Amino acid sequence: MDVSTLSKGLDTIWVVLTAAMILLMEGGFALLEAGFVRQKNAVSIIMKVFVDITFGALIFYFIGFGLMYGKDAGGLIGTSGFLLNGDLSHVVVNISHETYWLFQCAFVIAVISIVSGAVAERIHFRAYILYAIAMTGLIYPIAGHWVWSVGGWIGKLGMIDFAGSAVIHALGGFAALAAAIFIGPRIGKFTPDGKSNIVPPSNLPLASVGAFILWFGWFGFNSGSTLSATNGSIGHIAVTTMLSAAAGGAMCILFTMFRYQKADPPMVINGSLAGLVGITAGCAFVSDAAAITIGIVCGIAMVLVTEFMESKGIDDPVGAFAVHGVSGSLGTLAVGLFAMPELTKGVGQGYYGLFYGGGLKLLGVQALGLVVVSVWGFVLSWATLSLIKRIMPVRVSKDEELVGLDVGIHGVPAYNQDHDFLDLEQLKNGR
Repeated sequence: MDVSTLSKGLDTIWVVLTAAMILLMEGGFALLEAGFVRQKNAVSIIMKVFVDITFGALIFYFIGFGLMYGKDAGGLIGTSGFLLNGDLSHVVVNISHETYWLFQCAFVIAVISIVSGAVAERIHFRAYILYAIAMTGLIYPIAGHWVWSVGGWIGKLGMIDFAGSAVIHALGGFAALAAAIFIGPRIGKFTPDGKSNIVPPSNLPLASVGAFILWFGWFGFNSGSTLSATNGSIGHIAVTTMLSAAAGGAMCILFTMFRYQKADPPMVINGSLAGLVGITAGCAFVSDAAAITIGIVCGIAMVLVTEFMESKGIDDPVGAFAVHGVSGSLGTLAVGLFAMPELTKGVGQGYYGLFYGGGLKLLGVQALGLVVVSVWGFVLSWATLSLIKRIMPVRVSKDEELVGLDVGIHGVPAYNQDHDFLDLEQLKNGR
């Protein structure tokens, strides 16, 4: 066996394994969100995650991959690669195009899962399916083409987004914000005078396990983006990922102890996730100290933005925007500050961070790309939901919301409490 064949084989194994780690994150999303919402809506969360991974994979295979990585047309859109057919000669990787699709498929599934938590407990299942199709087949692939494809106009400007703080998390976070505003708060979440009522999570241990699974999967998310098992930066990427997540969680422990006189478990869980989101863009290009700084800033910002959202009457049950939209934005901009010249050689236009003497070039490009991707995610999500509303209800009925989506929409509770038989009509009527 020659060296080239061995290298391709090793890279294929690496990419398939890290893709599987990212797909396992769907289990993390399911447990995290099921733990954060009320028990009567746990099944509905699981069903939306199944929509993400089933419809998301198929639509990305049929349409999304071609729009994202197909032959470029004016820096705006891909025109080949649908069903993995056609001209993909410009996609130069040391793995098969099928393997590359699998890895990118795991990314698109993660994007739509960000939105599912923001609309938990009140979006109609059929409407969510249509929205998931639009996100995985159009909204995310086109934004991804602009930044990551050969010829994408933002990528040509020199934007650096190694594993997706902007393309995945900022886009998904701002899409989640649009969806949360569009669909409105849960019944009883806010009083008539605008005061926020606390909706206790149903199962914090479950949510914690979900967060740990997401944390584990993130090593595949970031390190796997090398697409090579022999890339010397894998270890550094894993370390910056770990440090930023730890710093985000630790800061939330200290910050909430200071702010609320007790460590707030949901905030601490989301603080670690915020650190993970924040480091995703620059994990390969910043120092360990910068990774810790990014985690600290993202953790504090997540708490403050969560409070701000509540004060403005925006109901986001799992904190999707504060974790993904805000931390993704901060992480994208942080690259423009902390990217080290020795780590960015041959990347983009060769720009590096302001704090290392690189001037404002990279920071400006990062800011431009962030704004474009975030606005795209928000506006297209709002437009998609508006179109869906013309076809069918986007929100469940009042009765369905009050009894819970598990029984009201899916016809089964999450826990049967040892009943041998279930009378769905009695369940719906609260008996």
